[in-house]
Amino acid sequence: QVQLVESGGGLVQAGGSLRLSCATSGSIRGVSDMGWYRQAPGKQRELVADMTIAAGTNYADSVKGRFTISRDNGKNTVYLQMNSLKPEDTAVYYCNTKPPILDWGQGTQVTVSS
Repeated sequence: QVQLVESGGGLVQAGGSLRLSCATSGSIRGVSDMGWYRQAPGKQRELVADMTIAAGTNYADSVKGRFTISRDNGKNTVYLQMNSLKPEDTAVYYCNTKPPILDWGQGTQVTVSS
């Protein structure tokens, strides 16, 4: 079973940038569809970005044009570049397959101050 470890979160001012990383304990080379999810306090976890063989990269409307998902199969790592951050992006961010079938990692906290 592949394990997921997210990192790169932190506190940033509105308009700033962060790059999140998701390191996997096993190879993701054979995993075609990966995604980044987030959960804000009091809200359900939502998919914000994904990479699929069938449809390429896809983004939630709320992050389109600001976030970029990428992967490095050689490093077994998935990334999320987040630019022009807004306070409403504050959440715990997780990676997983799409749909999510692996055990969730601990996530990484992103806090955007206004």
